[in-house]
Amino acid sequence: MAKPRIIILMHYLELGGAESALIGLLGALAPKRVEVDLFIYDHRGPLMQYIPEWVNILPQVKAYSMIERPMTEALRAGAFGVVTGRLLAKLKHRLYRKGRPAEMDDSSIMQYIGDCVTPHLPEINQDVEYDLCISFLTPHNIGRDKVKARKRLAWIHTDYSTVSINASQELPVWNAYDHIASISSDVTHGFLSVFPSLAPKIIQIENIMPKAIIQERSQQDNAEGMDSGEVRLLSIGRYCTAKNYDNVPAIASLMLDCGVKGLKWYIIGYGSDEELIRKKIQETGMEQHVILLGKKDNPYPYIKTCDIYVQPSRYEGKSITVREAQILGKPVVVTNYPTAPSQINNGVDGIIVPLDNEGCAHGIAEFINNTHLRQQIIENLRRGDYANAAEVEKIYNLLK
Repeated sequence: MAKPRIIILMHYLELGGAESALIGLLGALAPKRVEVDLFIYDHRGPLMQYIPEWVNILPQVKAYSMIERPMTEALRAGAFGVVTGRLLAKLKHRLYRKGRPAEMDDSSIMQYIGDCVTPHLPEINQDVEYDLCISFLTPHNIGRDKVKARKRLAWIHTDYSTVSINASQELPVWNAYDHIASISSDVTHGFLSVFPSLAPKIIQIENIMPKAIIQERSQQDNAEGMDSGEVRLLSIGRYCTAKNYDNVPAIASLMLDCGVKGLKWYIIGYGSDEELIRKKIQETGMEQHVILLGKKDNPYPYIKTCDIYVQPSRYEGKSITVREAQILGKPVVVTNYPTAPSQINNGVDGIIVPLDNEGCAHGIAEFINNTHLRQQIIENLRRGDYANAAEVEKIYNLLK
């Protein structure tokens, strides 16, 4: 009897939460039970090397690889349809934003890109009908329109109660899928607050973490640039609004006012808010205390070296880097964003602090001083299972 055949769609494999979760899922799937084709739009990113050897990586297709590249590069590559679609998406998104609050985020742009660019893309492996198509990251138009499949599964990786989207435009895409995978109960709640009619399609599948890879990579390199500080805090993520790094300098300043000595707060990442964060560091005089380390292909030695991992986000789906820090036995602090309670058992495997700057600063300072609680959390982490490998059975169940 032939094994079920799955295709998984992903943008690229740069360092990021969804990307790490995909590597975890691929590592948990068994070649004895399924065949897996992996279609990556743009074959780039340091996590490409961790795709299991048995997974069939489909060839890169030029049009797909240009969806998120600079438009000048896409023009030079001759991807005129993709450029046309992206320009139309930009225009439609601008019209949608007109008259709406200026402070709303740009989350809705991805659905316009999905709607306007997908018609210009070729079919994916058009001679094959898959038993299951998994679209791992929004927009999910490609998995709906460009793959032949008996069943379709779309993944949610963000808290929809905190982002600005055009729900009426996005609903038909989600509705075309047989199942929708949510990474936590809080993510489910946020999603259904926007799309209540989709409740029957939801299944909860926790992020599967590649524990062995994380532990192995933590031993491979040194934490270059992270060589000082009596108290070394670390945060990892894109330099964007969601991660709240623009407030870290002010929080660090307040922590010094609380009496924290030798504070160094290192931030690994990249993104559009880098200039803003550097400006805030300068304005608060925190140049010696808040250090941007930039993009690191291997962040795990830095997690291993830090004293406390901090996720100061405004909102999250379910932070992969928090799980990675827990796997490496590090005490974790997260701010009280809406999904935080589904991520942290407060006081057991980490702590939750207020999101406002003053409350956050006081909470972290108290945690630094409470060495007994920190040690107890470390002991709890050693006994915990944060890999979630058994979640893969939920994928197999969809194939029955």
